[in-house]
Amino acid sequence: MSEFSKRLVNLRESHDWSKTYVANHIGLKNMQTYANWEYGKSEPDQDSTIKLANLFNVTVDYLYGRNQTPAWATKKDTLELRNFIDENSEGGMTFDGEDLTKEEKEKVEIAMTQIFWEKLKKIKAKEAKKNGENK
Repeated sequence: MSEFSKRLVNLRESHDWSKTYVANHIGLKNMQTYANWEYGKSEPDQDSTIKLANLFNVTVDYLYGRNQTPAWATKKDTLELRNFIDENSEGGMTFDGEDLTKEEKEKVEIAMTQIFWEKLKKIKAKEAKKNGENK
């Protein structure tokens, strides 16, 4: 499975959306086309990739694994992400007394990154709403 496919699956599942929901929201008539992207059987054209990035509120670079930072994130946000990951992985990462493999640690870091961005996005939305209501 490609990095692109993994990210699609993770993003869709983190939003608790079905493949059909995603396919419909980016204008695909055939859900199987989208499913093939997740299975790594094919990749979308540029227009569909942009639609996916917009739907999931990430960059195209993020979808392809070149960058995990959402377009709206600030430099301060990326520093806070690093602190979040460092603080939550202090003492090493183990399971049943054994160190996780490098690949397992990378998966944990990807999950932590996604959680961080989702939580921060909600916080920023609340702050924006609060600031908008006070004006």
